Amino acid sequence: MKKLLASTCLFFGTVAGASLAQAADCGDVTIASMNWQSAEVISNLDKIILNEGYGCNAEITIGDTVPTITSMAEKGQPDIAPEAWIDLLPDVVKKGTDEGRIVQVGSPLPDGGVQGWWMPKYFADAHPDIKTIQDVFKHPELFPDPEDPSKGAIYNGPQGWGGTVVTAQYYKAYGADKAGFTLIDTGSAAGLDGSIAKAYERKEAWVGYYWAPTALLGKYEMVKLEYGVENDPAEWKRCNTVADCPDPKPNAWPVDTIVTLVAKPFSEKAGPEVMDYLKKRSWSNQTLGQLMAWMTDNQASGEDGAKHFLEENKDIWKDWVSPEAAEKIEAAL
Repeated sequence: MKKLLASTCLFFGTVAGASLAQAADCGDVTIASMNWQSAEVISNLDKIILNEGYGCNAEITIGDTVPTITSMAEKGQPDIAPEAWIDLLPDVVKKGTDEGRIVQVGSPLPDGGVQGWWMPKYFADAHPDIKTIQDVFKHPELFPDPEDPSKGAIYNGPQGWGGTVVTAQYYKAYGADKAGFTLIDTGSAAGLDGSIAKAYERKEAWVGYYWAPTALLGKYEMVKLEYGVENDPAEWKRCNTVADCPDPKPNAWPVDTIVTLVAKPFSEKAGPEVMDYLKKRSWSNQTLGQLMAWMTDNQASGEDGAKHFLEENKDIWKDWVSPEAAEKIEAAL
């Protein structure tokens, strides 16, 4: 970490003058960073590359899936959402696109995102009869609520996540309340991660919402539950993704489409080179998983992870940028 801090000082000292001189070329840019690890590192990566490679004055704004995408679709702000899981808000994204407020310019994760309900592999191995959500609800005694062991517990993500909305709708759709289960609000990404880590350390049962690619699923082997039904896109759009829909039906969670969303005004002023970078910038789930594992092991921030990636993976990111931008970024490193 000392080496990382020294590199950070050198990085900013080398490029400060050049960045100020070039900032007017691209202008001010707001980049949305969601509160999970992959989104934090890619937003910081975009900030560094846009500032040092293309002369932007980019800053990061903190947000979550639902409010960020809704704001972009309705108001054209922030300028960029690098990792937007758009299947969680299909109507909002379509409306924003149709009305010319947002554009999709590529995918940071072309492998797609895998969301759903998971349980620890050691528990799945010990209970081979539990494969579906319906199977879970037959056995509330196997997943005791820490506050009320007479009930089962389903762990959800924090408010503001699209996956949290879907999990709450699944809770209704599959009759979890009648089956004797409670839905636990873990409060934050850290709270959700902590609940899984605690279960693993104690070799206890756990079932709830999570997603891949993540460093945590690289560390703790989990098994995704089946849904007992095929995916119905119409039902997914009608009710599974709508928080106040009163009558959701059981449904399979589709593999998520993850794109980079750009506000239309910024796409028109940014210039073709910047837009070309945002279109090309993508990495595999494996590459991202390895980076996130490094971040976790080193207690690294999104900014630290972005700089580590730039230093260690020049063969990947140089294909995303123009030769002139690559030269500036490499000089800064």
